[in-house]
Amino acid sequence: MFKAYGLYSHIRANRMRSTFLLAGFVVLLLALMFSFALIFEALNAGDAPFEVIVARATKDLEYGWPIGVAAAGAWFPIAYFFHQRMIDFATGAHDVTRAETPRLYNLLENLCISRGIPIPALQIVESDALNAYASGLEEGKYRIAVTRGLLVELTDPEIEAVLAHELTHIRNRDVQMMVIAVIFAGIFAFVADLTFRNWNFPFGFMPTRSSDREDNRRDGGAMIAIVLALLIILLSWGASVLIRFALSRSREFLADAGSVELTKNPDAMISALRKIQAHSVIPDMPSRMHAFFIESPARVEESSWLATHPSVDERIKALIVYAGGQDVEIAPAPAQIEEAAPEAIEPQSEEGSFLPKDGRNPLDPPMPGPWG
Repeated sequence: MFKAYGLYSHIRANRMRSTFLLAGFVVLLLALMFSFALIFEALNAGDAPFEVIVARATKDLEYGWPIGVAAAGAWFPIAYFFHQRMIDFATGAHDVTRAETPRLYNLLENLCISRGIPIPALQIVESDALNAYASGLEEGKYRIAVTRGLLVELTDPEIEAVLAHELTHIRNRDVQMMVIAVIFAGIFAFVADLTFRNWNFPFGFMPTRSSDREDNRRDGGAMIAIVLALLIILLSWGASVLIRFALSRSREFLADAGSVELTKNPDAMISALRKIQAHSVIPDMPSRMHAFFIESPARVEESSWLATHPSVDERIKALIVYAGGQDVEIAPAPAQIEEAAPEAIEPQSEEGSFLPKDGRNPLDPPMPGPWG
């Protein structure tokens, strides 16, 4: 597990996936253009058969592909320069200063300074949920965002473990891959959502059918062309969704391992995951942002093959097996400790409240321990 952390092969694989996504963006864009050309020609086909509609749409693509390539060329710099604003707008994160969150800054700086890691900027998501994510494309512009609830409910070691988890995503280039998948290639999911949710699929936009057989034959080609166009849009949407879900669930195991490697405290990572598991839901969070977070903020639990994250139980099991952590879900309360050893506790007087609870004087020599 620890050997996997920081592997150049994992970073190299992420870079290859990012390159593949950028190249696939252009291919899917041309497929999307062809599907729109099919819909346009089908709605204006008259009595033209299916073969003619396809030929017209192909001709439209031949003339229009430079526009698509130019649009992709324009989208890349827009996405590059404004991706962080898009992410901040989607998640509601905002920058915070050291004066506002000195505790958070100190924990992050201690981690970064101890390993010589550049310190990312910090952000807060104003939500009572417990969650966090990292974002950014290049050195000096990375950000780590945590929810207000996480800052309130977690202890310092647990927050440190979460920050180390997100730092590992940055070090492993996971954040670059996810930004490209969501911002650069995510436009296809947006188009598909717009198509299937607002067009009253599958009957609302269809040409009106007449009752006679001749009109049915006439509309058959247009209907087939529209169905084919919708199938292309659906496939491009499905590809973007599967990429977003599967790229890759293993990254969370690696980030958990990296957190333990940085903090030397597997128990803090485990207890943080348990608390986050119970309060991770952010109801208004867009689905495309779920993969960014340390645990999915989805309201409904995701099925295994459509899940953006492995289950918390699987992650904790890995931490127990490979990092020697302990899964203690509920810590003993102070009252339980007092009941367990009542003879060692004496009531404190107001005058001696500063003395140890066993009544010893601070100047007394230390008592021998179990090893002498």
